[in-house]
Amino acid sequence: MSNRVKRAFLDTQDGQILYRIAGEGQALVLLHMSPRSSDEFRELIPIFAQKYRVIAMDLMGFGDSDKPPRIYSIADYAKTVIALLDELEIEKANILGNHTGAYIAAEVAAEYPQRVEKIILSNIEKFSEQQTETLLNRYFEIYQIKSDNSQLIERLSVRSNYTESAELNFRAFLDELKCYGYPPYAPLAVKDYCSNIEERLTLIKCPTLILSGTEDIKTLEKMGLSQAKNRTHITKIISQAKFLEIEGGTFLMMNQKIEEISNLVMIFLDETDN
Repeated sequence: MSNRVKRAFLDTQDGQILYRIAGEGQALVLLHMSPRSSDEFRELIPIFAQKYRVIAMDLMGFGDSDKPPRIYSIADYAKTVIALLDELEIEKANILGNHTGAYIAAEVAAEYPQRVEKIILSNIEKFSEQQTETLLNRYFEIYQIKSDNSQLIERLSVRSNYTESAELNFRAFLDELKCYGYPPYAPLAVKDYCSNIEERLTLIKCPTLILSGTEDIKTLEKMGLSQAKNRTHITKIISQAKFLEIEGGTFLMMNQKIEEISNLVMIFLDETDN
């Protein structure tokens, strides 16, 4: 396998899952946030592929993967990760997940510990029931297709608050467009998962790195969806976890803080004593 990024599909009973793969060596699985796709890791994949066998999935319902026939749970998404590892004959892997992807990475480590070396959980926290209800209402409104298409300009404008890169804004917007007219699969899954997240996280025994974007959490706080202490609290639940902040990291930080994130992740993965 060369460092050139290739795309392929995994066939499942619920449809096809697109994944990108590059590099050789120890496996590193990348799981994106909602409503992005594996494009969230476009800049990071070539860097990681210099040292690892990198696999980035489009989660069911997102990107170029099929829409699932039902609302998936975080456990369902975790099973698709295992299915892909089985398809590629990978016994153990490292996993990096951002936002929704972090919950899935955590569940893989909790439910299938024998398949996981280390995990990196980016921007993960425990949302309250009220916060998840607010988040769901926002997604239900966003994903509605309006006859006058007024939401398109509005949503594209919103994204300009996070980056001055018109190209990056448009990439993220294209991912969002593929979710229009469908249920908010991932937010529904996260809402259900947060009801017993602490119980699930206590099952994680592998070395864990928790990353938090400082601007990401500020945005959620302004929206009334989160508090910074929710993220540091996760560190106390997982036995082998350490917490690092990505200064200036927005919800697009996987595309913006490439050098910093890649360095921190590779240092963590290379550590032999955690």
